[in-house]
Amino acid sequence: MTDCNQKEFEFQGLKSRKIIGSFNGGTITSDAGSLLLREVEGRTGILKGFSGCFKDYRHEESIEHTVSELVSQRVYGLCLGYEDLNDHDVLRRDPLLALLSGKKDPTGQSRRREQDRGKALAGKSTLNRLELTRSEIEEGKARKIVCRHEGVEDLFVDIFLKLEGKASEEIVLDLDATDDLIHGMQEGRFFHGYYGNYCYLPLYIFCGDHLLCAKLRTSNRDGADGALEEVKRIVERIRQKWPEVKILLRGDSGFCRDLLMNWAENQHQVDYVFGLAKNNRLKTELEGAMAEAKAEHDKTGESARRFVDFRYQTLDSWSRERRVIGKAEYMDKGENPRFVVTSLSPEQMGAQGLYEDCYCARGEMENRIKEQQLDLFADRTSTETMRANQLRLWFSSVAYTLMHALRMFGLKATEFAQAQCGTIRNKILKIGAQVRISVRRVLVSFASGYPYQDVFEQVFQRLKALRI
Repeated sequence: MTDCNQKEFEFQGLKSRKIIGSFNGGTITSDAGSLLLREVEGRTGILKGFSGCFKDYRHEESIEHTVSELVSQRVYGLCLGYEDLNDHDVLRRDPLLALLSGKKDPTGQSRRREQDRGKALAGKSTLNRLELTRSEIEEGKARKIVCRHEGVEDLFVDIFLKLEGKASEEIVLDLDATDDLIHGMQEGRFFHGYYGNYCYLPLYIFCGDHLLCAKLRTSNRDGADGALEEVKRIVERIRQKWPEVKILLRGDSGFCRDLLMNWAENQHQVDYVFGLAKNNRLKTELEGAMAEAKAEHDKTGESARRFVDFRYQTLDSWSRERRVIGKAEYMDKGENPRFVVTSLSPEQMGAQGLYEDCYCARGEMENRIKEQQLDLFADRTSTETMRANQLRLWFSSVAYTLMHALRMFGLKATEFAQAQCGTIRNKILKIGAQVRISVRRVLVSFASGYPYQDVFEQVFQRLKALRI
């Protein structure tokens, strides 16, 4: 199944023993723990749903790699740390990845062309063509695979509803925008003054750890641009299954826009809490509280906080007066005023609790975005077109969703229950194993020295018992 190089490498010896290495160990993988991801997929259908968002215009008789196999190969590769398409020219020989992707012949010995035999999976060029397809009308004539974007957008919400199972009394939708640096001449390339670089400005919406929206946007726009349309779509889909659930929108001051707040105020059981950029009028409201905080800081040497609850309306950008919470904080470095605006009444939540317990909790969403960008390569948007780069962002988003499902159902109550995707990959998925394939069985012999065998067994048993 692989071409073995019999050349030996003699390393520094150990006393009287020689240390000799060679590439003749047979079919060995470093990713045997990924079988757990396959168990997750078998019970959640995340990749199956994603594959269903593609339409295949190719001639059936010429297909060697189905849409499901191509999509699975790409997503599993990201989960396992292979961010570049170039990696797949080597990975296409990996029988375990072929097994994960659903290949009936994981050895690749039945490939049509002799030069492809032993390579069960698609190479970089085939995967690249998958990403570069344009619109359905144009590519339908060219016998390509086309991604239906509206289907993918709804898929993330449907997965969230399926994994959660039942409604909570209230859910929080976190909104945020982040920078995705551009290093080439991609379509939609603009300079962003705040980030000081050329970048995209993707919009993310999460509910807890669940990803609901990952929308690639150009950076020559307001951070909240398009957020209302995405929120409407998501809320409508949630309401179809959970008509009575209360929804809270939460975001930083970049989403404190009258259009978004007006919509929430006119909806039944939709509230909001947004950061509010400070100005001189707002600071004036905190003068008394800030003086008290400074006096306490001078006395104790510790940071001191006071909270002020008041009504406020901007001079021209807001259509109505709204409730604002001001935090008057004095630290060693001096004053640190902060403000939030909310539709929640004082009876629903007091000023201090609203700021410290409700608003500040949005910071956890930023960790989920970092997971996607740093661990699952959401920032590899280096193709020429926005459409292709959006698809790359979605491949990363589906990889995150699959990893989160493993964390949610398999790693629950283990030491890795709150672990980030990179840690899960290194500690749970990266297991060395020998793979032996026969007509009837695929035997995966895990490394005996793997240190988390007990955790692996717990995860496996939980996934086997999972019913969604």
